[in-house]
Amino acid sequence: MGGKAKDGTGVAEGGENTGNGESTFTVLVAAGANLGIAVAKAVAGLISGSSAMMSEAAHSLADTVTEVMLLTALRRSGKPADEDHPVGYAGERYVWAMLAAVATFVGGAVFSVYDGIHTLTHGEELGDPLVSYIVLAVAFLLEGFSLRTGVRQVRAEAKERGTPFAAYLRRTPDTTVKAVVMEDSAALAGLLLAAGGLLGGQLTGSGVWDGVASILIGALLVYVAWVLGRSNAELLVGRPLPKEMRDAVRAELLAVPQVAGVLDLTTLIQGPGEALIAAKIDFRDGATAEEIEWACEEAENRLHARVPAVRRVYLDPTPGRDRS
Repeated sequence: MGGKAKDGTGVAEGGENTGNGESTFTVLVAAGANLGIAVAKAVAGLISGSSAMMSEAAHSLADTVTEVMLLTALRRSGKPADEDHPVGYAGERYVWAMLAAVATFVGGAVFSVYDGIHTLTHGEELGDPLVSYIVLAVAFLLEGFSLRTGVRQVRAEAKERGTPFAAYLRRTPDTTVKAVVMEDSAALAGLLLAAGGLLGGQLTGSGVWDGVASILIGALLVYVAWVLGRSNAELLVGRPLPKEMRDAVRAELLAVPQVAGVLDLTTLIQGPGEALIAAKIDFRDGATAEEIEWACEEAENRLHARVPAVRRVYLDPTPGRDRS
Protein backbone atom coordinates (compact mmCIF):
# COMPACT_ATOMS: atom_id res chain seq x y z
CA MET A 1 0.00 0.00 0.00
CA GLY A 2 2.15 2.82 -1.32
CA GLY A 3 2.41 6.47 -0.52
CA LYS A 4 2.70 8.49 2.65
CA ALA A 5 -0.29 9.62 4.62
CA LYS A 6 -0.85 13.35 4.40
CA ASP A 7 -2.97 15.61 6.54
CA GLY A 8 -3.15 19.01 8.17
CA THR A 9 -1.49 18.16 11.45
CA GLY A 10 2.13 18.59 10.49
CA VAL A 11 3.08 15.08 11.58
CA ALA A 12 2.99 13.23 8.28
CA GLU A 13 6.52 13.92 7.18
CA GLY A 14 9.97 14.48 8.54
CA GLY A 15 12.17 13.03 11.22
CA GLU A 16 12.74 13.70 14.87
CA ASN A 17 12.64 17.37 15.87
CA THR A 18 11.11 18.17 12.50
CA GLY A 19 11.27 21.86 11.70
CA ASN A 20 13.01 22.90 14.93
CA GLY A 21 15.73 24.78 13.07
CA GLU A 22 13.34 26.71 10.87
CA SER A 23 10.93 27.27 13.75
CA THR A 24 13.78 28.64 15.89
CA PHE A 25 14.74 31.11 13.15
CA THR A 26 11.11 32.22 12.79
CA VAL A 27 10.78 32.81 16.55
CA LEU A 28 14.14 34.62 16.76
CA VAL A 29 13.10 37.03 14.00
CA ALA A 30 9.83 37.75 15.82
CA ALA A 31 11.57 38.20 19.20
CA GLY A 32 14.16 40.63 17.83
CA ALA A 33 11.53 42.70 16.06
CA ASN A 34 9.20 42.87 19.07
CA LEU A 35 11.87 43.85 21.58
CA GLY A 36 12.93 46.90 19.57
CA ILE A 37 9.34 47.81 18.78
CA ALA A 38 8.30 47.61 22.46
CA VAL A 39 10.92 50.18 23.49
CA ALA A 40 10.06 52.52 20.63
CA LYS A 41 6.31 52.31 21.35
CA ALA A 42 6.83 53.02 25.05
CA VAL A 43 8.87 56.15 24.26
CA ALA A 44 6.31 57.31 21.71
CA GLY A 45 3.48 56.65 24.16
CA LEU A 46 5.14 58.75 26.85
CA ILE A 47 5.74 61.60 24.42
CA SER A 48 2.25 61.56 22.87
CA GLY A 49 0.34 60.63 26.03
CA SER A 50 -1.47 57.94 24.05
CA SER A 51 -2.93 55.04 26.01
CA ALA A 52 -3.23 53.05 22.78
CA MET A 53 0.51 53.44 22.19
CA MET A 54 1.23 52.30 25.76
CA SER A 55 -1.08 49.34 25.17
CA GLU A 56 0.85 48.55 22.00
CA ALA A 57 4.10 48.75 23.99
CA ALA A 58 2.69 46.25 26.48
CA HIS A 59 1.53 44.12 23.52
CA SER A 60 5.04 44.03 22.02
CA LEU A 61 6.66 43.38 25.40
CA ALA A 62 4.25 40.49 26.00
CA ASP A 63 5.08 39.14 22.55
CA THR A 64 8.80 39.32 23.37
CA VAL A 65 8.29 37.38 26.60
CA THR A 66 6.14 34.92 24.67
CA GLU A 67 8.86 34.32 22.10
CA VAL A 68 11.48 33.76 24.82
CA MET A 69 9.19 31.04 26.18
CA LEU A 70 8.73 29.59 22.70
CA LEU A 71 12.52 29.44 22.24
CA THR A 72 12.72 27.62 25.57
CA ALA A 73 10.04 25.23 24.31
CA LEU A 74 12.00 24.49 21.15
CA ARG A 75 15.25 23.90 23.04
CA ARG A 76 13.81 21.67 25.76
CA SER A 77 11.48 19.65 23.52
CA GLY A 78 14.43 18.64 21.34
CA LYS A 79 16.19 16.73 24.13
CA PRO A 80 16.49 12.97 23.47
CA ALA A 81 14.60 10.40 25.54
CA ASP A 82 16.29 9.20 28.72
CA GLU A 83 15.60 6.90 31.65
CA ASP A 84 13.43 9.47 33.45
CA HIS A 85 11.54 10.44 30.29
CA PRO A 86 11.35 7.27 28.17
CA VAL A 87 9.07 8.78 25.52
CA GLY A 88 11.10 11.97 25.21
CA TYR A 89 10.53 15.65 25.99
CA ALA A 90 8.31 16.62 23.05
CA GLY A 91 5.44 17.50 25.41
CA GLU A 92 7.50 20.31 26.97
CA ARG A 93 6.90 22.31 23.82
CA TYR A 94 3.22 22.53 24.70
CA VAL A 95 3.82 23.33 28.37
CA TRP A 96 5.96 26.35 27.51
CA ALA A 97 3.69 27.35 24.65
CA MET A 98 0.77 27.29 27.09
CA LEU A 99 2.71 29.57 29.45
CA ALA A 100 3.38 31.84 26.47
CA ALA A 101 -0.36 32.09 25.82
CA VAL A 102 -0.89 33.03 29.48
CA ALA A 103 1.82 35.70 29.14
CA THR A 104 0.01 37.14 26.11
CA PHE A 105 -3.20 37.35 28.13
CA VAL A 106 -1.75 38.76 31.35
CA GLY A 107 1.04 40.92 29.93
CA GLY A 108 -0.82 42.34 26.95
CA ALA A 109 -4.57 41.91 27.14
CA VAL A 110 -5.16 42.77 30.80
CA PHE A 111 -2.93 45.85 30.69
CA SER A 112 -4.49 47.08 27.43
CA VAL A 113 -8.07 46.75 28.68
CA TYR A 114 -7.20 48.36 32.03
CA ASP A 115 -5.38 51.25 30.36
CA GLY A 116 -8.26 51.81 27.94
CA ILE A 117 -10.86 51.87 30.73
CA HIS A 118 -8.66 54.22 32.76
CA THR A 119 -8.43 56.58 29.79
CA LEU A 120 -12.22 56.56 29.28
CA THR A 121 -12.94 57.23 32.94
CA HIS A 122 -10.15 59.69 33.75
CA GLY A 123 -9.31 61.18 30.36
CA GLU A 124 -5.83 61.87 29.04
CA GLU A 125 -3.75 64.80 27.86
CA LEU A 126 -2.89 64.39 24.20
CA GLY A 127 0.64 65.31 23.15
CA ASP A 128 2.35 65.46 19.76
CA PRO A 129 1.33 62.30 17.84
CA LEU A 130 4.03 62.66 15.15
CA VAL A 131 6.54 60.41 16.94
CA SER A 132 3.83 57.81 17.46
CA TYR A 133 2.92 57.79 13.77
CA ILE A 134 6.57 57.29 12.83
CA VAL A 135 6.99 54.45 15.34
CA LEU A 136 3.77 52.81 14.14
CA ALA A 137 4.94 52.94 10.53
CA VAL A 138 8.34 51.42 11.35
CA ALA A 139 6.71 48.82 13.61
CA PHE A 140 4.32 47.88 10.83
CA LEU A 141 7.24 47.18 8.50
CA LEU A 142 9.11 45.10 11.11
CA GLU A 143 6.02 43.15 12.15
CA GLY A 144 5.19 42.57 8.51
CA PHE A 145 8.66 41.11 7.90
CA SER A 146 8.33 38.85 10.94
CA LEU A 147 4.86 37.71 9.82
CA ARG A 148 6.18 37.05 6.32
CA THR A 149 8.85 34.75 7.76
CA GLY A 150 6.29 32.75 9.73
CA VAL A 151 3.79 32.59 6.86
CA ARG A 152 6.46 31.35 4.46
CA GLN A 153 7.30 28.49 6.82
CA VAL A 154 3.65 27.54 7.32
CA ARG A 155 2.89 27.80 3.60
CA ALA A 156 5.86 25.58 2.70
CA GLU A 157 4.88 22.94 5.26
CA ALA A 158 1.22 23.05 4.19
CA LYS A 159 2.22 22.63 0.53
CA GLU A 160 4.48 19.70 1.40
CA ARG A 161 1.55 17.94 3.05
CA GLY A 162 -0.99 18.86 0.38
CA THR A 163 -3.11 20.79 2.89
CA PRO A 164 -4.74 24.24 2.55
CA PHE A 165 -2.88 26.97 4.44
CA ALA A 166 -5.74 27.80 6.82
CA ALA A 167 -6.46 24.15 7.65
CA TYR A 168 -2.80 23.43 8.32
CA LEU A 169 -2.41 26.49 10.57
CA ARG A 170 -5.53 25.52 12.50
CA ARG A 171 -4.50 21.90 13.15
CA THR A 172 -0.67 21.92 13.13
CA PRO A 173 0.98 20.58 16.32
CA ASP A 174 3.85 23.04 15.78
CA THR A 175 2.27 25.61 18.07
CA THR A 176 5.43 27.74 18.22
CA VAL A 177 5.09 28.80 14.60
CA LYS A 178 1.32 29.07 15.00
CA ALA A 179 1.90 31.46 17.91
CA VAL A 180 4.27 33.65 15.87
CA VAL A 181 1.85 33.89 12.93
CA MET A 182 -1.16 34.67 15.12
CA GLU A 183 0.68 37.16 17.34
CA ASP A 184 2.23 39.00 14.41
CA SER A 185 -1.16 39.14 12.67
CA ALA A 186 -2.67 40.54 15.86
CA ALA A 187 0.22 43.00 16.12
CA LEU A 188 -0.47 44.40 12.64
CA ALA A 189 -4.17 44.75 13.48
CA GLY A 190 -3.23 46.38 16.79
CA LEU A 191 -1.02 48.90 15.02
CA LEU A 192 -3.91 49.92 12.78
CA LEU A 193 -6.18 50.27 15.82
CA ALA A 194 -3.58 52.41 17.61
CA ALA A 195 -3.19 54.63 14.54
CA GLY A 196 -6.98 54.98 14.36
CA GLY A 197 -7.11 55.98 18.02
CA LEU A 198 -4.40 58.59 17.51
CA LEU A 199 -6.10 59.99 14.41
CA GLY A 200 -9.51 60.12 16.11
CA GLY A 201 -8.02 61.97 19.08
CA GLN A 202 -6.15 64.35 16.79
CA LEU A 203 -9.27 65.19 14.79
CA THR A 204 -11.69 65.51 17.72
CA GLY A 205 -9.39 66.47 20.58
CA SER A 206 -10.99 63.70 22.66
CA GLY A 207 -9.11 60.85 24.30
CA VAL A 208 -12.16 58.58 23.96
CA TRP A 209 -10.93 57.29 20.62
CA ASP A 210 -7.59 56.36 22.13
CA GLY A 211 -9.24 54.58 25.05
CA VAL A 212 -11.54 52.59 22.77
CA ALA A 213 -8.56 51.60 20.59
CA SER A 214 -6.72 50.37 23.68
CA ILE A 215 -9.69 48.23 24.77
CA LEU A 216 -10.02 46.77 21.25
CA ILE A 217 -6.32 45.88 21.28
CA GLY A 218 -6.86 44.12 24.59
CA ALA A 219 -9.85 42.21 23.20
CA LEU A 220 -7.77 41.13 20.21
CA LEU A 221 -5.07 39.77 22.52
CA VAL A 222 -7.68 37.92 24.61
CA TYR A 223 -8.78 36.13 21.44
CA VAL A 224 -5.21 35.22 20.42
CA ALA A 225 -4.41 33.95 23.94
CA TRP A 226 -7.61 31.87 23.97
CA VAL A 227 -6.93 30.23 20.58
CA LEU A 228 -3.30 29.42 21.44
CA GLY A 229 -4.22 28.22 24.92
CA ARG A 230 -6.90 25.90 23.55
CA SER A 231 -4.56 24.47 20.90
CA ASN A 232 -1.85 23.69 23.44
CA ALA A 233 -4.36 22.30 25.94
CA GLU A 234 -5.66 19.82 23.34
CA LEU A 235 -2.15 18.57 22.65
CA LEU A 236 -1.24 18.38 26.34
CA VAL A 237 -4.35 16.36 27.12
CA GLY A 238 -3.66 14.12 24.13
CA ARG A 239 -4.81 14.53 20.52
CA PRO A 240 -4.97 11.52 18.17
CA LEU A 241 -3.84 11.41 14.59
CA PRO A 242 -6.64 12.55 12.24
CA LYS A 243 -9.03 9.95 10.89
CA GLU A 244 -7.33 9.73 7.50
CA MET A 245 -4.05 8.79 9.13
CA ARG A 246 -5.69 6.41 11.60
CA ASP A 247 -7.28 4.63 8.65
CA ALA A 248 -3.86 4.42 6.98
CA VAL A 249 -2.34 2.93 10.14
CA ARG A 250 -5.12 0.35 10.42
CA ALA A 251 -4.74 -0.58 6.74
CA GLU A 252 -1.00 -1.15 7.12
CA LEU A 253 -1.54 -3.37 10.15
CA LEU A 254 -4.16 -5.44 8.34
CA ALA A 255 -1.85 -5.81 5.35
CA VAL A 256 0.54 -7.96 7.43
CA PRO A 257 -0.24 -11.60 6.46
CA GLN A 258 -0.36 -12.95 10.04
CA VAL A 259 -2.78 -10.23 11.25
CA ALA A 260 -6.43 -11.30 11.38
CA GLY A 261 -7.81 -8.08 12.86
CA VAL A 262 -7.12 -4.84 14.70
CA LEU A 263 -9.24 -4.97 17.83
CA ASP A 264 -8.27 -1.62 19.30
CA LEU A 265 -6.15 1.23 17.94
CA THR A 266 -4.79 4.18 19.91
CA THR A 267 -2.79 6.99 18.30
CA LEU A 268 -1.25 9.99 20.04
CA ILE A 269 0.48 13.10 18.70
CA GLN A 270 3.50 13.68 20.96
CA GLY A 271 4.98 16.62 19.07
CA PRO A 272 5.55 18.02 15.56
CA GLY A 273 6.75 15.07 13.47
CA GLU A 274 6.28 12.64 16.35
CA ALA A 275 3.45 10.18 17.02
CA LEU A 276 2.85 7.01 19.06
CA ILE A 277 0.84 3.96 17.95
CA ALA A 278 -0.58 1.30 20.30
CA ALA A 279 -2.87 -1.50 19.13
CA LYS A 280 -4.43 -4.77 20.25
CA ILE A 281 -3.87 -7.26 17.42
CA ASP A 282 -5.69 -10.53 16.73
CA PHE A 283 -3.14 -12.76 14.99
CA ARG A 284 -4.26 -15.65 12.79
CA ASP A 285 -4.85 -19.02 14.41
CA GLY A 286 -1.88 -21.33 14.12
CA ALA A 287 0.74 -18.55 13.92
CA THR A 288 3.85 -19.52 15.85
CA ALA A 289 5.57 -17.27 18.37
CA GLU A 290 8.36 -16.64 15.88
CA GLU A 291 5.87 -15.71 13.13
CA ILE A 292 4.13 -13.29 15.50
CA GLU A 293 7.46 -11.66 16.39
CA TRP A 294 8.35 -11.17 12.73
CA ALA A 295 4.80 -9.97 12.00
CA CYS A 296 5.21 -7.27 14.66
CA GLU A 297 8.54 -6.26 13.12
CA GLU A 298 7.00 -6.09 9.65
CA ALA A 299 4.05 -4.07 10.94
CA GLU A 300 6.34 -1.54 12.57
CA ASN A 301 8.44 -1.18 9.41
CA ARG A 302 5.30 -0.70 7.31
CA LEU A 303 4.02 1.99 9.68
CA HIS A 304 7.33 3.86 9.63
CA ALA A 305 7.32 3.78 5.82
CA ARG A 306 3.69 4.88 5.45
CA VAL A 307 3.62 7.47 8.26
CA PRO A 308 7.20 8.67 8.94
CA ALA A 309 6.03 10.62 11.99
CA VAL A 310 5.44 7.36 13.87
CA ARG A 311 8.25 7.08 16.43
CA ARG A 312 6.96 4.35 18.76
CA VAL A 313 4.82 1.31 18.01
CA TYR A 314 3.39 -0.98 20.69
CA LEU A 315 1.46 -4.07 19.54
CA ASP A 316 -0.39 -6.31 21.98
CA PRO A 317 -1.31 -9.84 20.73
CA THR A 318 -4.93 -10.31 21.84
CA PRO A 319 -7.43 -13.12 21.16
CA GLY A 320 -10.34 -12.14 18.94
CA ARG A 321 -13.54 -11.12 20.70
CA ASP A 322 -15.46 -13.99 19.11
CA ARG A 323 -13.37 -16.54 21.04
CA SER A 324 -14.59 -17.99 24.31
